[in-house]
Amino acid sequence: MQRLAYVILGLVLSLAAPVAAQAPPREESAGPLISSRTTGAEDRDIAARISGIYAEIPGLQSVEVEVSAGVVTLQGAVATPDEAEQAEAIANRVNGVVTVQNRLERDLDVRTNVAPAFARFEGEIRGLIQGLPLLGVALGVAVIIGLIGHGLARVDRLWAWLTPNPFLATVVASTIRVVFFILAAVVGLEILGATALLGAVLGGAGVIGIALGFAVRDTVDNYVSSLMLSLRQPFRANDHVVIGGDEGRVIRLTSRATVLMTLDGNHLRIPNAIVFKAVILNYTRNPERRFEFDLGIGADEDGLAAIALGLRALDALPFVLAEPEASGVIVNVGDSNIVVRFYGWIDQRHTDFMKGRSRSIHAVKAAFEAGGFSLPEPIYRLRYDVPPPVSSPGPRAKASVPPPRPPLNEEALDTAPAPAVERLVTEERAGVKGGDLLDDRRPIE
Repeated sequence: MQRLAYVILGLVLSLAAPVAAQAPPREESAGPLISSRTTGAEDRDIAARISGIYAEIPGLQSVEVEVSAGVVTLQGAVATPDEAEQAEAIANRVNGVVTVQNRLERDLDVRTNVAPAFARFEGEIRGLIQGLPLLGVALGVAVIIGLIGHGLARVDRLWAWLTPNPFLATVVASTIRVVFFILAAVVGLEILGATALLGAVLGGAGVIGIALGFAVRDTVDNYVSSLMLSLRQPFRANDHVVIGGDEGRVIRLTSRATVLMTLDGNHLRIPNAIVFKAVILNYTRNPERRFEFDLGIGADEDGLAAIALGLRALDALPFVLAEPEASGVIVNVGDSNIVVRFYGWIDQRHTDFMKGRSRSIHAVKAAFEAGGFSLPEPIYRLRYDVPPPVSSPGPRAKASVPPPRPPLNEEALDTAPAPAVERLVTEERAGVKGGDLLDDRRPIE
């Protein structure tokens, strides 16, 4: 029987062991363990220690401290809530304190609250007065550095000599002013020992700079484009150009826009950001320019013979260049005609493009007519489902004789360039001084 009892006890212990192993451990209490014994001497020591600390701190000298079984009770009045939190934090740090009961009240007495504020203000004023000499030295050094930068930026001849154009010289001078201003601020704050303020200022300036960069990115893009155009010089004054579909003669290049005079005599301002990215066609760079036109002859005519006749007519014109020589090709054979295209070259310095092309068309057309080539009109075939009514023929009208052609005016043969727009551009450039970034001394790109 006794052996059976031992066996049952062993089975119970073996079953209870896994359950005990799976039981969660007891959580440790936050903070130090509370002693199971306490004495009145320990409470008195804690109260004396806390009161001694409060006696050395202004604002906490009137706080009453009571300790019982390690529990600290704070009573009395303090001027601000921060002082109440400070008193509680100090009491919690004393060894042997179990907990703190903060029963401190806010002292609303006027003298108690106003006097510390006046004392702090008086201390700040006193510190400011004492720091005036140092502040004066820092301000003087900053002003001297700023004046040096301003003086360097005003040396226009130096920057004009170092930079390729006046616009870039202005950019360099402005950059020097900004750099010396920042240097003056850094040195002044370093003398005052306000390095933390310097870091905050620079950080804030960086954030503001990023925000301003997104806000004025179009302006910055235009400004950078003006700088690049002033360096590259893609055209000269009075050049005949086409910029993104806008045609005219260049008046000036400013720090914001390129000013053109259209062939109608109107001013056209194009932002430099558009000019820098646009396709620029400059007719003035190469004085030799090719023109072309089409003429149709009858479908039964000899196209090659017509080309030979037309080229002889073009070569006979004094303004058509012999080199490069004129040429002609057949571009289309239709139902009623053959389309022949002619190419010729002129010198734009002596011949107006539109006048030369017009005279060339007239000369080749006259040569075709004199050579017996027909210049057919479009032929249309009409179909009638119902026959039209037959009307009785009336008396035949007398054929009218065309009046004789007037003699050819020699002025109509003039192919010299029209100087009107070019003259207007020259007069306007002569009347405006400064503000032009075009420089004839720099190579054109």
